[in-house]
Amino acid sequence: MASRSDEVCPAGGICREKRHSSFNINIEGMSVMGLIRYLDLINLDLIYNLLIAAAIFAFWVVLRRVFTDLVFKYVLSFTQKTKTNLDNLLIEGFRGPLQLFFIVLGLYLALSYLPFGREADLFIARCFRTAIIILITVGFYNLADRFQELDGELEKLLGIKIDKILWPVLAKAAKVIMVALSVTIIAQEWEYRIDGFIAGLGLGGLAISLAAKDVLTNFFGGLVIITDKPFSIGDWIATPSVEGTVEDINFRSTKIRTFADALVTIPNAVLANESITNWSRMGKRRITFNLGIMYNTPKEKIARCIRDIKEMLEKHPEVHKETIFVRFDSFGESGIEIFLYFFTITTNWAKYLEVKEDINFKIVEILEREGVALAFPSTSVYFENELQANVKH
Repeated sequence: MASRSDEVCPAGGICREKRHSSFNINIEGMSVMGLIRYLDLINLDLIYNLLIAAAIFAFWVVLRRVFTDLVFKYVLSFTQKTKTNLDNLLIEGFRGPLQLFFIVLGLYLALSYLPFGREADLFIARCFRTAIIILITVGFYNLADRFQELDGELEKLLGIKIDKILWPVLAKAAKVIMVALSVTIIAQEWEYRIDGFIAGLGLGGLAISLAAKDVLTNFFGGLVIITDKPFSIGDWIATPSVEGTVEDINFRSTKIRTFADALVTIPNAVLANESITNWSRMGKRRITFNLGIMYNTPKEKIARCIRDIKEMLEKHPEVHKETIFVRFDSFGESGIEIFLYFFTITTNWAKYLEVKEDINFKIVEILEREGVALAFPSTSVYFENELQANVKH
């Protein structure tokens, strides 16, 4: 006779009732018979499948680096034989995504092994394809910043010289395009229609353009800077508002590191309308000043000082030989003014100061050798009646 916990199957046999929701687990107070019944309720096939799936996933996770190294070793054996480094750079950019690919592959194979059903399998396959798209995007995203290393090879390959000021802009533009393309492909993979979104952008284009007026102004200002190329990254420039070294140029703004080590970000619309002095593009650096000597200096000594100073500048290895002027210029308030005008070969600021100091020391030596004293600001007071200057006691 069937017990209360059994029921008659349609075939006439006895089926054991399996109601997980009504079976409360109490490990501490569980009897031996209760434990046996609990183990009987467990689907051993499911546990077996879970263990197999976990082993598959662990296998790919543990050996992902080994597989990556094997793939790279095989591919690099071909790319290293080519004359260009473009393929080597392409391969290196995908090292990280390739390791993640083996983890994703292991997870996909592990989940595919489990008997979830058709709908779940389709969902897992879509997730796997989405992950592949993301990894490919990440690989090309990593390459965007490194293509500047191939400037010379790209010039030979394409016959186009790309200015270094364009590389950061092109890299950022390429990143935006790759992300947008990736999002579009993923949306199509999940059967999302983007037609309505694009139409919405068209209807709201006027509002967006009005709201983004400053952004567009800076964008066109960036185009002006890029096309006119008044400076490049690393140049020392001076504007009415800032002076320093250019660190970054994009379509919105330009970043300049001042000599006080502060980072100044200037909108391109502002910078494009300012006068820009690019000190880094000097072919030579100017030094000009007036040298004052005492009024009681004899004419012969003045002439010798002018001659010796000019000869010293002409023989100096750091002075540009084309333009050197040393002339008796004027009668100053405190002394005779000798005008000096010449250029240093170096444009480096530190080297320029070093050359300028050396020349000043040599000028002092010439004046000391001739016994000529430098003039200094002074005022002479003369009394018309000398007796009025006497103090009466």
